[in-house]
Amino acid sequence: MFNEIIRGLGTTLKHLFKPPVTIDYPDVKRPVRFRFKGRHHLKRYDNGLEKCIGCSLCAAACPADAIFVEASENTDEERYSPGERYASTYEINMLRCIFCGYCEDACPTEAIVLGDDYELSFYDRASSIYTKEMLIEPVKGDGQPTPQHVEAGAFNRSIPDMENPK
Repeated sequence: MFNEIIRGLGTTLKHLFKPPVTIDYPDVKRPVRFRFKGRHHLKRYDNGLEKCIGCSLCAAACPADAIFVEASENTDEERYSPGERYASTYEINMLRCIFCGYCEDACPTEAIVLGDDYELSFYDRASSIYTKEMLIEPVKGDGQPTPQHVEAGAFNRSIPDMENPK
């Protein structure tokens, strides 16, 4: 019995002078791994148009049924995306989401991407539903915010390259 106590104290003394393995979390944040899947982001093209075309393939691929997409038609006066339709309503229930990445894999335009944000906390259930306004990234560079006004017939000449999305 005395030998076990001495062996336990030896283990304690052996680890006493080693550096700690914990980090001071709110002040020091650990880098995430390459394949980490965190908070969702909706992407835009360089000209400011949204990549989401409202096809609802992400909602169909979601095993947790956490995504709701409602599509509407684009017009020349109000253009949101390069296609005929756009997602007028896009919601993700983060309490249901299992961060599997199937939505990202199913998207034909690479509009939805799982980023590396992992600090997701909510005070009530209503704030756990992320809307399109919360998910879409801001307009970069010289792009214009949506909706954009396009002259009749002029948009077909300015569709972003769908074969090589960025």
